[in-house]
Amino acid sequence: MIFRRIKSEGLAHLSYFIGSGGEAAVIDPRRDVDAYLDMARQSCMDIKYVLETHRNEDYVIGSRELEARTNCRILHGRRLPFKFGEGIGDGDRIRVGDLRIRALETPGHTPESLTYVLYDTGDVPLMAFTGDALFFGTTGRTDLWGTPEEAAGLLYDSIHKKIVPLGDQTILCPAHGAGSVCGTGFSDRDDGTIGGERLTNPDLRLDKEKFIAKKKAEPLERPPYFKQMESFNLNGLPVTGGPHPCRPMNVPQFREAISNGTLIDARMPPAFSAHMPGAYSIWLDGMATWPGWVVNYQSPIYLLLENEEDAAAATRYLYRLGFDNVKGYLCGGFQRWLNAGQDTEFLGLLVPDALAGMLAEGKVTVLDVRSDAEWRNGRIKEATHIYVGELEKRIAEVPKGKPVACICSTGLRASLASSILKKAGIKEVYNVLGGITAWKAKDYPLLYEKMLEK
Repeated sequence: MIFRRIKSEGLAHLSYFIGSGGEAAVIDPRRDVDAYLDMARQSCMDIKYVLETHRNEDYVIGSRELEARTNCRILHGRRLPFKFGEGIGDGDRIRVGDLRIRALETPGHTPESLTYVLYDTGDVPLMAFTGDALFFGTTGRTDLWGTPEEAAGLLYDSIHKKIVPLGDQTILCPAHGAGSVCGTGFSDRDDGTIGGERLTNPDLRLDKEKFIAKKKAEPLERPPYFKQMESFNLNGLPVTGGPHPCRPMNVPQFREAISNGTLIDARMPPAFSAHMPGAYSIWLDGMATWPGWVVNYQSPIYLLLENEEDAAAATRYLYRLGFDNVKGYLCGGFQRWLNAGQDTEFLGLLVPDALAGMLAEGKVTVLDVRSDAEWRNGRIKEATHIYVGELEKRIAEVPKGKPVACICSTGLRASLASSILKKAGIKEVYNVLGGITAWKAKDYPLLYEKMLEK
């Protein structure tokens, strides 16, 4: 038997390659499928199946890309009207070489979610591919369909009546790890068993009533691109054979192109202190998710990169989100732009000491762009809170009359927020480098939710 875990950076997505006797299956593949094809080639195996645990919301599934390259069968839950593949349900079985796989219907995260139970020798389960039902340290989100009570109740039953009874020895293989937007409270590990989760996962120690209450209260943001992903993964995107190459462009070409497209500056936040007008600041690893919050799917995309070697990674990240219109990047980078005398805008940078001084003098508005959960877990007393993912549509709520200093946990999301403010015409904007992490390290005070309750 061959078992491989493939981790997609940025998305915290986990997919799996399993094989035996010259045959293989891929569980929840990402859209760029070369890694699976390479594994099959190196193992002298034919990919026979793609097994989808559920209709994903945070990335484009690679099932149809693999089908086009290998003629494999695509299997998924039968309780949604997929336009491709085959629906299966509770108790259906397949073979992959000498391996046996049984499907279990485990709804909750989505109505058609499946867990695939793998048997090697004998009748004792070896592995369970649980999708977004059960993770290490937590359970899947239940706010994406139906009512929160219905979805959470179904998930509780799926876990306790279907997954936990597989046995403590069963190796757990979820579809996401720490850093995913598909849950909260992840353990930062990719290995474990159902028995380990039974002992350590706080969600598994709750009764049904408390579990439902906890899931209803989870502070989760719902990115706007989730709806787009649901459509892509239900109906299927056209097969492309992989990301289109991103071509280098000279300054005149680039200047003309960005006037009718979306410009993403993928450099790190300190570099964005000088930038092209109208750019979104999204650092390279942030390209795995944040374009889905702010970029129109119909718009051509152009990139400003720290290094030209980053073009392939940036294009790959965007491809996984369904962006197939990445047209080019500026050859020679920002220095080439400056050398050509092109228009440049500027963003202020602050460290905690400087921010504290401006606050003491009443000379700045602090805009905290972290999530609701982060905000409640410690914030600067004078700050205004608008989550970065909602900032464009709530731009009118940004206080006027003073310079605005954006802050997040480290300065990455605050750089995106700063770029949104600059695009909206706000002139004097700062990014607090190091964010709340640096603020705490310097022992500046924070206000906590419990302090407000007293």
